[in-house]
Amino acid sequence: MSDTSHASFDLPSPLPTHSITSSAHLASPTPNPPPLFSMAKLLPFLLLSLILSSALLLLRAEDNMPHEKPTEEQLLIRRSRYGPGSLRSYQCSGECGRRCSRTQYRKACMLFCGKCCRKCLCVPPGFYGNKQLCSCYNNWKTKRGGPKCP
Repeated sequence: MSDTSHASFDLPSPLPTHSITSSAHLASPTPNPPPLFSMAKLLPFLLLSLILSSALLLLRAEDNMPHEKPTEEQLLIRRSRYGPGSLRSYQCSGECGRRCSRTQYRKACMLFCGKCCRKCLCVPPGFYGNKQLCSCYNNWKTKRGGPKCP
């Protein structure tokens, strides 16, 4: 005779035996991005270190520069807006335009003023005269001994 009693086997149940309160833990875990507040704290530190290193480099560069005391003549020239070498060559056309603006011989004035300015790197103030403020401009003469610069 066969016994109809069932043997007890411990098979895993297809249904979970514990209760699920949320489905968040079932999703695959994603890596958390770095917290923004820590980057925000790092940025001022990086900026401060950049500024300090720049200042240190500037101080080092100044230490390597020779410290010569300028002569009295060099100080006078620096203070003078119209002394020899007070202009750059690209400024000549503007200064000559100012100097020659009231002459009836504008084309000739601009030509010779431009030559003088490129050589002397200065143009006297005003529309006429004041050449003593720019010695090179004042002392450059034509073949006949007349003034070369207007």
